[in-house]
Amino acid sequence: MNNDKFNKWFNVFILGGMTLVMIVTTAIQISQDRSDAAMLLVAAFGSLMGVLSTVCSANAKILTFLFGFFDVAIYGVMCFMSHNYGNGALHLAYFLPMQFIGFWQWRRRGATSHDGIKARRLSGRRRLLWSAVFLAGLALSYFVLLRFGMEDAASAVRVAIFMDAFSMMCNIIGQLLMSTAYMEQWIFWIGVNVASVVMWVATLSGSEDSDYAFIYVIKYSFYLLNSLNGLRIWLRLSRPGGTEEAS
Repeated sequence: MNNDKFNKWFNVFILGGMTLVMIVTTAIQISQDRSDAAMLLVAAFGSLMGVLSTVCSANAKILTFLFGFFDVAIYGVMCFMSHNYGNGALHLAYFLPMQFIGFWQWRRRGATSHDGIKARRLSGRRRLLWSAVFLAGLALSYFVLLRFGMEDAASAVRVAIFMDAFSMMCNIIGQLLMSTAYMEQWIFWIGVNVASVVMWVATLSGSEDSDYAFIYVIKYSFYLLNSLNGLRIWLRLSRPGGTEEAS
């Protein structure tokens, strides 16, 4: 199977699988008296928009920012409702405006609704720089978030706070690298997706009133698969000789 055919069937699997699971899961949850139908429907819609966005991103298509707008807005609100304040603030105060900035940046680099963007790679020096920024930001955000949760800072709470901070920093750097079309974004998106699966599993198991969290467990499981494929695609698109040098 050639690369184009594999990508086509993989995208069908991600989009079709996510849609099917969302419909079945939402219908089952709505049928239960303790489920909030409105919340589940909104969460399911946002998740589907998110999957469309990530599939477009993996394939270097500018429509990622259109679908991403709906996903980011809905997910940010849901995070606040689930007391994941770090990710909630991140999505509404940072990710939402970055959808517009990213769209503008990709258009400047020649992307259209039909043509993908030309991917590039960071230089070795810049990889070290971004790694240092990530570690410093992770330490800072962890201690800031920990301070807000200090009253209940048992070991389980500290782990949850660390995962929140880890996901937040991966999101911040991943979005910056995505907006400027660097392949290394996918390393951070993989980190986001692993942390998010862990975080939403913890939310689901810790409260009887968080049925909608199951949707996000499914969402980020699909995202993880897509981010692995995105890394594969962008490694090819950003090969030396066919890309711009890091400035």
